[in-house]
Amino acid sequence: MAKPVVLIAEELSRAGIDLLSSDFDVRETNGADRAELLPALADADAVIIRSATKMDAEAIAAAPKLKVIARAGVGLDNVDVKAATNAGVMVVNAPQSNIVSAAEQAIALLLSVARRTNLANASLKSGEWKRSKFTGVEIFDKTVGVVGLGKIGQLVAQRLAAFGTHLLAYDPYVPPARAAQYGVRLVTLEELLRESDIVTIHLPKTPETAGLIGERELAMVKPNVIIVNAARGGLIDEDALAIAVKEGRVGGVGLDVFATEPTTSSPLFEFDNVVVTPHLGASTDEAQEKAGTAVAKSVKLALSGEFVPDAVNVQGGAIAEDVRPGLPLAEKLGRVFTALAGGIASRIEVEVRGEIAQYDVKVLELAVLKGVFTDVVEKSVTYVNAPLFAQDRGVEMSLTTDDESADYRNLITVRGTMPNGAQLSIAGTLVRPKHTEKLVKVDDFDVDLNLSEHFGFFRYEDRPGVVGVIGQLLGEHGINIAGMQVARDAKGGHALVALTVDSAVPAPVIETIVEKIGAASGRAVDLVDV
Repeated sequence: MAKPVVLIAEELSRAGIDLLSSDFDVRETNGADRAELLPALADADAVIIRSATKMDAEAIAAAPKLKVIARAGVGLDNVDVKAATNAGVMVVNAPQSNIVSAAEQAIALLLSVARRTNLANASLKSGEWKRSKFTGVEIFDKTVGVVGLGKIGQLVAQRLAAFGTHLLAYDPYVPPARAAQYGVRLVTLEELLRESDIVTIHLPKTPETAGLIGERELAMVKPNVIIVNAARGGLIDEDALAIAVKEGRVGGVGLDVFATEPTTSSPLFEFDNVVVTPHLGASTDEAQEKAGTAVAKSVKLALSGEFVPDAVNVQGGAIAEDVRPGLPLAEKLGRVFTALAGGIASRIEVEVRGEIAQYDVKVLELAVLKGVFTDVVEKSVTYVNAPLFAQDRGVEMSLTTDDESADYRNLITVRGTMPNGAQLSIAGTLVRPKHTEKLVKVDDFDVDLNLSEHFGFFRYEDRPGVVGVIGQLLGEHGINIAGMQVARDAKGGHALVALTVDSAVPAPVIETIVEKIGAASGRAVDLVDV
């Protein structure tokens, strides 16, 4: 069987390539060359890019087998995430790979501007010794405004605290108590600009943040303020900033990013008190190594059909370690549910009870949804497109949680209502220490079966001899029973036989058993592809 193709469109660390080579057909192409990229995408199951490769709608359409786009870095300006989502393609990045390097680059720019290091370096190397010409300013006791208190902003704040600075921050998504943990006082953007001696920017570029600091905002700053942007180009209006520097309203600037990249021309380049670098935030050996290995691991997870915590277009986000073992169980419960229901429900409720309910378990609902559609649609179902399948078919989803679970440490229940009003519920749990997956309930019937590859379920009126008939008919067709549970609601009432078998039960055999025992229903469930 041919290995899945992983296309590396830009430079990747050796460690990242090594992680992929044993399991995949690793190919390389020049992602910046459109004529080379598009044909290479035709066979790709995954593509790994950096900043020069544009994975837009055209590129995604050229890759019919594509399951994952992996950006070996943080920014996704060059990926059409919406087009990828519509195509069921997972988009992942390496959000933690360069945070230390980016934070350190911001500090490096700040110190270079404050101490005029770049100018002194150039002067001395040209044969001049002019100490008095390069007098700078101290960072100590200055008020620093951190615009954006995400992971990189937090690292910058921690490092600047060691300089004895007074820290302010603007971030509407961070609660004051969280900011206080870093010794930071939250303020409005206007307050930050008016009070800060130094402003350092650490925001993602979004429609809301593009052009956040322009002519109006620059009119608010203190004279001789130092402004650093090592986040994303376009957050500051560069023309307005150049005017502010020229007029002496801004004392110094450190820039690692620009609105248009690459660039070798900017009105800011003419000023001695502006220090610029060509987007070096992630340009350390450590960051490159982390990014390469992170996306390689994400690609391996994605091509195995598993949940990828760093996927940006998948609901659920990062998952707790205690929740992670429940993902395969939830997906299998979704498959069993659809098989027993005989079709797609119009409404599905996922209930999570027990210890794991204290965590964010939204991802378990997503895993159930993935399982629900796995055996009933032609396309490959992923964590990305499962919600789209539900939306297209009008399936209503809900999730409820409860810390209390009477009989099990943790319990996942899937309940659904069919278009004709019929209802079905199943439940499963994990048994420690090996996280053995168990099916423990079908409607009101208690069962205790390991989740296996092949199942059979029969509902009938309780009476003697039924189990023997089922065993005999399966034996006649060479189907061995691995486990069996018989449950009933009352003596002589409704009964359920749930069994696991070593091989799939063909539909004609199911039909024969239903006829022989007078069953109300009979279903075979096969989970071979999970």
